Amino acid sequence: MELTSTKPYLIRALYEWIVDNDLTPHLLVDAEADGVQVPVEFIVDGQIVLNISGTAVRSLDLGNEWIFFNARFNGVAQDVHIPVIAVKAIYAQENGKGMVFAEEELPPPPPRDDQKGGPRKPSLRVVK
Repeated sequence: MELTSTKPYLIRALYEWIVDNDLTPHLLVDAEADGVQVPVEFIVDGQIVLNISGTAVRSLDLGNEWIFFNARFNGVAQDVHIPVIAVKAIYAQENGKGMVFAEEELPPPPPRDDQKGGPRKPSLRVVK
């Protein structure tokens, strides 16, 4: 029997610990991984740092395979979709405490179920 990854559980646990300590949770994401949907204008050196605090995002879903939320970037609301395998770290902005995840060979992301009921292809959009 193959065990599930501990990574999504660690992300959720550290998120809760950071929030419980009145700190600001941030994710460091490999923005070039398959399936990542983030605002491209904020990608630096193939990575993006995202504030996932309750005041910065809406509808945060820290799932076992995907992380979903909606946030405003330059005043424009956007949906963000991140396969858990693309998360490189979760940490508190104020003191840097958290966890950096070991590099893994990234398999293709799992199918994403949208609200319309079926899997859909990940896509990037440029918002000006």
